[in-house]
Amino acid sequence: MDIRKIKKLIDLMIESDLQAIEVKEGDQSIALTRRNPVVAAAVPAMPTPAASAPAAKSPRGAVETSPMVGVFYAAPSPGEAPFVKVGQTISAGETLGIIEAMKIMNPIEATQSGVVEEILVKNGEVIQFGQPLFRYRA
Repeated sequence: MDIRKIKKLIDLMIESDLQAIEVKEGDQSIALTRRNPVVAAAVPAMPTPAASAPAAKSPRGAVETSPMVGVFYAAPSPGEAPFVKVGQTISAGETLGIIEAMKIMNPIEATQSGVVEEILVKNGEVIQFGQPLFRYRA
């Protein structure tokens, strides 16, 4: 992919305040993700989750967060059963859902094994980078 096109994508991200963007052109693709800058404030900031980071721990269990902005889908296609349900035991690497970003379907995989306690987003919901998606007991 031409470096000028990549520069234009970066400029678009800055102008539009996008956190993530993915573009596929023929057999080439690029995914860009912005990290939130650290800002000194009276309120402590939450760390920015990384796409490959393990699930965050909370007092109520492990939480899987979104690695990108997009539309969340709970099932492989309309009318099919969801990937996971509350109470289901999951294994690390198992698909929890799909995020559609820039017409590309991105599987969201569990970073560790556990039991799904809560699904925090609805099918078809637009989600943000770092937004909690699933909570489970590891």
